Amino acid sequence: MDSIKNFIKLTNDIATAGQPKEIEFKDIAEAGYKYVINIGMLDHPHAVATENKVVAELGLTYVHIPVAFDSPTKEQVRFFCNLMSSLKGTKIFVHCIMNFRVSAFMYHYLSKVEKLPESEAKSLMFEYWELDPVWEELMSWSSSDIGL
Repeated sequence: MDSIKNFIKLTNDIATAGQPKEIEFKDIAEAGYKYVINIGMLDHPHAVATENKVVAELGLTYVHIPVAFDSPTKEQVRFFCNLMSSLKGTKIFVHCIMNFRVSAFMYHYLSKVEKLPESEAKSLMFEYWELDPVWEELMSWSSSDIGL
């Protein structure tokens, strides 16, 4: 699993990463993950065009929430948080292209839904990511802003 770009095990049941290579989805399945949630865009040069098929053939459930890097929405964050809440107790692998989008979305889920302190809700990825104004704003959204 450590070969997957920017892999981080956030909790016992949730791991995040950048875009896995096609062959790495087998490692994800063998590690016991049951769901793969992709919030990256499929038209990105590093995306795996057949990811849904690859994941399904491994017996995992694939969910795609296409989040444009320059325009994430409160509705997408709310949908993501509700989805994660509905899957609680299941091993979930969440990724985008670099693990930036995912880190921001997971922050909202872990801090607002799971009520973890900021130190536990914030991924290590924030140490490597200089937020632009779009993502600074997203990180400032309250539960009320998102509709949680």
